[in-house]
Amino acid sequence: MLLNLDELGRLNQQRLFSVNRFNMFSFSEKDHGSGEGNLAAYIRQLLVDRGYSSATHQITLLCYPRILGFTFNPICTYFCYNSEGQLEVILYEVSNTFGSRHSYLFNVEPNVKGANKTVRHKCNKKLYVSPFMPMQTSYYFRIQPPDKNVAVCIRQTEGDVSPDNKKPILYAAFTGNFRSFNDISLLCVFFKYPLMTLKVVVGIHWEALRLWRKKLIIQPRLEGQSNSISWQDKSGVSQYEQL
Repeated sequence: MLLNLDELGRLNQQRLFSVNRFNMFSFSEKDHGSGEGNLAAYIRQLLVDRGYSSATHQITLLCYPRILGFTFNPICTYFCYNSEGQLEVILYEVSNTFGSRHSYLFNVEPNVKGANKTVRHKCNKKLYVSPFMPMQTSYYFRIQPPDKNVAVCIRQTEGDVSPDNKKPILYAAFTGNFRSFNDISLLCVFFKYPLMTLKVVVGIHWEALRLWRKKLIIQPRLEGQSNSISWQDKSGVSQYEQL
């Protein structure tokens, strides 16, 4: 779902969709951000504190909802727009199955702010995700911002972010087409993709079992990770902060 965080109250009026309470489909603000309070206010404060106050006019979130009360989002993508309707910041919120979360914040260059332009970002991995994937890897994001279509593609390679021609060790992609948000669409999606959020978690653990049986090396998990963010400030210096 692509949700405008300022319209959650209006979306709460659907019969099959609720905000912060159980339904066939639901959205819980505690599944994102700090896990506490108003999510829109939290993301806006996050942007302001890092020098991107102009990107707080409209914030939309691409994520899985809860389906019958259950969800897990390996990655959520926030699209942050300025008062002129231009995409100015993208925030990638990555979660692992151990309950930790890390956000990667990037500004969008002026020459790729159009709705049909491809946005590209790259960074070093900061969050322990898989026991079979080393921390010394990098992410390459390729994004088609939401319009009639949307796409989020991630390529992961070993080592730091340069050079760009390294062989990928993981590739993941999501693509979607626009559909109206109403009870009829929700009901159709429910029967077309039943228990999708549960399928995500089952799939993760099934693949982990297959890798474990192949006796892959288990990577040690870093303790003390909970909620953190990395970004580049206006001078181009990389920053990291525990939230």
